[in-house]
Amino acid sequence: MTHSFTIRPLTAADISVVTAWARAEGFVPGSGDLAIYRHTDAQGLWVGCLDGEPIGCIAGVRYDPSYGFIGLFLVRPDRRGRGFGLQLWRHALEHLSDVRCIGIEAAPDRIEDYAGWGFHPAAPTRRWRQRGDGRTTIAPSPPPWRLEPLEAVPEAVVQAYDARHEATPRPLFLGDWLHHPAGTVRVLLDGDSRCRGFGRIRPCLLPVGWGWRVGPLIADTPPLADALLAALLAAHPGEVLIDAPAANPHAAAVLAERGFTAVGETLRMYRGPAPRLPLDEIYGLACLELG
Repeated sequence: MTHSFTIRPLTAADISVVTAWARAEGFVPGSGDLAIYRHTDAQGLWVGCLDGEPIGCIAGVRYDPSYGFIGLFLVRPDRRGRGFGLQLWRHALEHLSDVRCIGIEAAPDRIEDYAGWGFHPAAPTRRWRQRGDGRTTIAPSPPPWRLEPLEAVPEAVVQAYDARHEATPRPLFLGDWLHHPAGTVRVLLDGDSRCRGFGRIRPCLLPVGWGWRVGPLIADTPPLADALLAALLAAHPGEVLIDAPAANPHAAAVLAERGFTAVGETLRMYRGPAPRLPLDEIYGLACLELG
């Protein structure tokens, strides 16, 4: 019997199905994440269908002509081994064919496969987990530092700070990410009201029930990162996940001090000239699916 495999753009109706697939694979997307991915690049998320039935998906999101990212790549377990994933992969690469650099977060068993497509290792990303009671002690911020909710800070201040820590500015994605109602954002300002760090925590559905994901978490120094992390953990009881670049020499100590334990690792890879990032100031990635 001949079957028809087609690739089409992801629609709003697909989000719940793809979210369930992603959770089953351990991606653990947060509430609202996939809708934000779709809004970032409406032409950069696809569903693969067999005889009209969705069986796989991939994201190939273009931030600008210099940078794109491939993620959310999976095929339903009962449909693997038949080349459908390869067709999705080629489709995403074609969409990003004119982008100068493409990033991907590789599981350990896929590193060799991606290397064969011209992707080169950059740095590991480590997943950390903590289970807390939401009663984290927050020390008062010493002058001139102060912690503020996002609503009290001009968004342009946070956008400019984030742009210095990413491969390319991402105003559309970050605007949606920061203002999504399912998240809590804290911003750390100095005495001149300049941003010196910010972070977000959002709910996610884990195998054990509802928990939380932190990301991004970016700060100038380890003490400032710790102050932000403490503020985000407060009043958020339950299991918390954060994905931190292992190349940040301070991240492990900051997270361990707050009771986090390393539970897994992936590898950031790039095809094209790898971006030069201040990884020593990045303590948590927004998400693995969009870099």
